[in-house]
Amino acid sequence: MAVNLDPPRSKDLAPVAGVRLGIAKAHVRKPNRKDLLLIALDEGTRVAGVFTKNRFAAAPVQVCKANLEDRAAIRAILVNTGVANAGTGKPGLESARACCAAAAKALGVQPWQVLPLSTGVIMEPLPVDRIEAGIPACFADLAPDHWASAAEAIMTTDTVPKAVSRQVQIDGKTITVTGISKGAGMIQPNMATMLGIIATDAAIGQDALQYLATHGANQSFNAVTVDGDTSTNDTMLMVATGRAGNPEIVGEGTAEFGRLAVTVLEVMQLLAQAIVRDGEGATKFITVTVDQGASRKECFAVAKSIANSPLVKTAFFASDPNLGRILAAVGNAGIADLDPSTIGLELGDVTVVEKGGRSAAYTEADGQRVMKEAEITVRVTLGRGIETATVWTCDFSYDYVKINADYRS
Repeated sequence: MAVNLDPPRSKDLAPVAGVRLGIAKAHVRKPNRKDLLLIALDEGTRVAGVFTKNRFAAAPVQVCKANLEDRAAIRAILVNTGVANAGTGKPGLESARACCAAAAKALGVQPWQVLPLSTGVIMEPLPVDRIEAGIPACFADLAPDHWASAAEAIMTTDTVPKAVSRQVQIDGKTITVTGISKGAGMIQPNMATMLGIIATDAAIGQDALQYLATHGANQSFNAVTVDGDTSTNDTMLMVATGRAGNPEIVGEGTAEFGRLAVTVLEVMQLLAQAIVRDGEGATKFITVTVDQGASRKECFAVAKSIANSPLVKTAFFASDPNLGRILAAVGNAGIADLDPSTIGLELGDVTVVEKGGRSAAYTEADGQRVMKEAEITVRVTLGRGIETATVWTCDFSYDYVKINADYRS
């Protein structure tokens, strides 16, 4: 059960001018579930992306990157769940391209103008025939207000669809940003999330859009972890249709870019946090902040070391204030010149460690009180600078093992 996460309401998700979404039950892996999504984009839409750095990148990731690098005018996104089309070699690439061709034919565009996304079981062949058969239903279903259904259609082990919408005024125009994401396990993204699609009707230059996608992902999707595993299929696409009518935003450093960036980042962070709240078997949502570092990189490394520690995560599940595990994770983060005598640790409103040792005022009863809460904040101070970083994670429960042991059944 997700931690303080409700399904999105369709009425709360603003349509993005120039974007239409269609959903179908294509029976990609399991019958009678929404598992195919087609997103049609108006002519003139710009798209930027960030992708997994897993060297076993899935076939759709390879095709998606190639189509974007060709600077083609992207007109569609095709997403299937159930089968990842990863570890499938040359046949997998051919399958991804065949699906692009089928979507392109339905929309009257070229195959290289379609971006394929897949998620699901690795090393199984993509059922191209089922996807091809499902595309006409997606096409018939295309509508601008199908964001909630789209979020449902890209789920795998997720228990709750994930979608967020925000609006901002720029140059007298109302700019909409709406996005969806999916993911609950195999979550430690590196340059993306499991799957995420963020769309805006803002007019923004291609380079500025890519900057927004990359830097937004670094502060959102790259700052979450459920289990420390990076998927073969991680993809996040940022879409800008330009239909809002604002003067084109050409680069960072302007007030207009700043307002758009703040709004986009809010959407990205809420979606990224939703992935953690819906982490497989999660019962607690944990924010890990590391302050007073010499660099953001080392703060991030310490935060990830804590957030990825199975011993820390299982202690949080049991509400066991065995908090020496956090100090062990700090020391294991790979900072060679770290001075333990400068380390501080706070758990919620409780000071646990001061100057590298247990605080005289700390009691295990106080620690357990905080650890029983559904939302917990961990703050570590390194005492060696002014930089900071935050990572969001969840606990490890019995259900995490059950879900992943039975994943293919």
